[in-house]
Amino acid sequence: MTGFTLYDYLLSLLHDLDGVQQNPKYHPEGDALFHSLQAFEIARIHSPDPILWVSALVHDVGKAVESRGHEYIGAEMLKGVLSDDVVWLVQHHLDLMTAPRRTRHRFAHDPRLPLLRQLRRFDVLGRDPNALTMSAEQALHLLKPYHSLIAA
Repeated sequence: MTGFTLYDYLLSLLHDLDGVQQNPKYHPEGDALFHSLQAFEIARIHSPDPILWVSALVHDVGKAVESRGHEYIGAEMLKGVLSDDVVWLVQHHLDLMTAPRRTRHRFAHDPRLPLLRQLRRFDVLGRDPNALTMSAEQALHLLKPYHSLIAA
């Protein structure tokens, strides 16, 4: 497909999240796209690292396919497209919630564990039903200068 870029692919994944409803008990903000855009903006405010920014933006892309196991589905969708660190963060973004002690032990010597902790925090903070967010297009535009860091 001529002219189809990384950003076109990511934009299509993000648009697929539009209207994907989440459990209101855990996600009072509504659909998965709104949540992902909130997590992205929170990451940009609280971290200078574009790896965390893009991870926050795409951490739930697997929910467009299936909610259960979305972290593994999303990682597969991003493998070979985004950096190994981003794929790893997406794949493990629920670990500190589902098995915190085991995760801290398992990844104690992994330099990505602090990033995983931050991503978990951004995920939790991105649940405001009244938040104002930018569009997916605007978010991806902000990531373009970091292409060499975030792309596979």
